[in-house]
Amino acid sequence: MASPITPPRGMRDFLPAEKARREHALGVIRRSFAAHGFDEIETPVVEDVARLHSGLGGDNEKLAFSVLKRGLGGDDLREAIESGDTLALCDLGLRFDLTVPLARFYASHRAELPPVFRSIQIAPVWRAERPQKGRYRQFVQCDIDIIGEGSQLAEVELITATAAALEALGLTGCTIRINDRRILNGLLEYCGFAEARWPQVLISIDKLDKIGAEGVVAELSEGGADSAAVLGGILAALEPHLADGGVELTVEAISGILPQGMDSDAIADLEALAHALDSLPEGVALRFDPTLVRGMGYYTGTIFEIAHPGSGSSVGGGGRYDGMIGRFLGTDVPAAGFSIGFERVVDLIEVPDDSGADSVVLVHDADVPLDRLMAIKSQLVASGRRVRLDRRAKNLKAVLDRAAAAGYRSFAFVGAGTADAAALEIKPLA
Repeated sequence: MASPITPPRGMRDFLPAEKARREHALGVIRRSFAAHGFDEIETPVVEDVARLHSGLGGDNEKLAFSVLKRGLGGDDLREAIESGDTLALCDLGLRFDLTVPLARFYASHRAELPPVFRSIQIAPVWRAERPQKGRYRQFVQCDIDIIGEGSQLAEVELITATAAALEALGLTGCTIRINDRRILNGLLEYCGFAEARWPQVLISIDKLDKIGAEGVVAELSEGGADSAAVLGGILAALEPHLADGGVELTVEAISGILPQGMDSDAIADLEALAHALDSLPEGVALRFDPTLVRGMGYYTGTIFEIAHPGSGSSVGGGGRYDGMIGRFLGTDVPAAGFSIGFERVVDLIEVPDDSGADSVVLVHDADVPLDRLMAIKSQLVASGRRVRLDRRAKNLKAVLDRAAAAGYRSFAFVGAGTADAAALEIKPLA
């Protein structure tokens, strides 16, 4: 029986045309982030397994791929089974996001970095997801983070740079939904939920768009029907305001849809944030959404998420996570980040069809001397063209169709009598 020849589930091969499309989009994002003063770094694809399972990654820790220690024997396996601690068999794991590695990176290199460090990370991450449309086990994240800036300047810079990247990609119609963990915590306290239950309650609220207010109440009623009912009433009242992604980021609008007594400082901070962001591109709108949760447990303040009508899921998100780096350093360092969900964004954009403008396929006869063929190719490459060689075949149309599908725009025949590149008749691939 033949072995399977498809990639592992949830992972993909990319043919040249699709790879070129992805690299174009990544280049646009890189250049846009760099223009806003961010510097690119790189971290290993693996981290210590204890670090990946230290409580910083929320539910994603359950999806981490772990790497077995070398030299394990039967006794090690039996001991792990008896103790129920299978992670004891592992010492490394594939990163499930880029934020935990960044926190470790900063703790390792703090003395070499500026007081306020603005980083770019664009790299693959891995999660043991159940593969489905738009959700993969290996995917690329495009992160920018600011470490060391405790004021709202960090959020303003992150949102501005991300909006600029979306504009550069040609992605319009985006809504950046914004909330604050202080407001969320205030809502839960108002409803009467015990603080120990807050993580579970937030997970249920995060499903509001899928299961509705009644579904959230049903999930939470077993742990306290009264609190769940109060929350359900609030969510039901909020649902009409969420149809357009939320409400304006003003104290009046925010206070008008929340119970009295919510954190006034957090509400004022959101309005101040909106004032600082009043020059965003036309294709990006800001809205306040009090049901926005962001599943990662490390967020401490402002949180934000990008919605687009062409995607059933968010196409980016982030927030402030002031407590994470202190877990490594023993000293709290303010931090905030924003990540573009590349796999979803790349499916929404139109890539300019000009990548092959200076490309040519040389269709050569079998009797062309190799030295002359390579000399002609070298002359064209030196002039700035992208050049591919294809041997002339009986089915010439198939050769030219294949070249066009690969993004080439023109071709030329090279025969035994072709002296140099100047003698070529370059024709368009129509």
